[in-house]
Amino acid sequence: MANLTASNVSIGFPLYHSDSRSLKKTILGQASARFGRDNNNRPVVQALHDISFSLNSGDRLGLIGSNGSGKTTLLRVLSGIYQPTGGTLSAKGRMTALLDPGQGMNHQLTGRENIRLRGLYLGLSVSQTQELVKDVEDFSELGHFLDLPVRNYSSGMTIRLAFAMATAFPPEILLMDEWILAGDAVFMEKAKKRVEGMVRHADILVLASHSPSILLEWCNRLLWIENGQIRGDGAPMRILEHYLPSSAFKELAKAEAAP
Repeated sequence: MANLTASNVSIGFPLYHSDSRSLKKTILGQASARFGRDNNNRPVVQALHDISFSLNSGDRLGLIGSNGSGKTTLLRVLSGIYQPTGGTLSAKGRMTALLDPGQGMNHQLTGRENIRLRGLYLGLSVSQTQELVKDVEDFSELGHFLDLPVRNYSSGMTIRLAFAMATAFPPEILLMDEWILAGDAVFMEKAKKRVEGMVRHADILVLASHSPSILLEWCNRLLWIENGQIRGDGAPMRILEHYLPSSAFKELAKAEAAP
């Protein structure tokens, strides 16, 4: 049985040049920025502070919050890209993270070489790797571009390759940022169907999105994050009632109640 638990997870990023006016201006413009000090008395930006939750099989957690609130940072911590500076994480189950386009790819290699490299990383046999190459080739529809270095790809092509590779195997724990639902309309319609299949079959889902309709469709619990801290945790409609402007929530409730 899959499980994903965060206990008082925090992460702070040190400001090595905190006397820089431009840096301060940039940091102050970030909604998630909270100044603090680490154990060595260095100035840090506290991106996440005391985040706790526990998920088991069947849980579908949606992350909401304003831009810069810490949603994507939390996904990166859960996936192991960032190491927390405080608290603990535990995960049981095969995990797939659909986060940054191009994540985990070598842009100097061709698309096909990247697929094979992913097969080696996953410990696949030669025949399984061949199946992976065929699946990614068919789904991404990149054709002869698969034999060109990824550095020559457009952002849309990189997303196609990254998405096809990441979704080739159904995970037990699926971490997903909303970038995966953006792109050219034809491919994204196809991608959404594949994601819906993964969501149905995954034991645990953690999804960051600004779309109330998607969150209501795919999630049975919402975590509202602001300034790197949990502001609300509970049933989707209850959290959205407090998160959305009253007029927007009334429209949403009306749409949900419609036959």
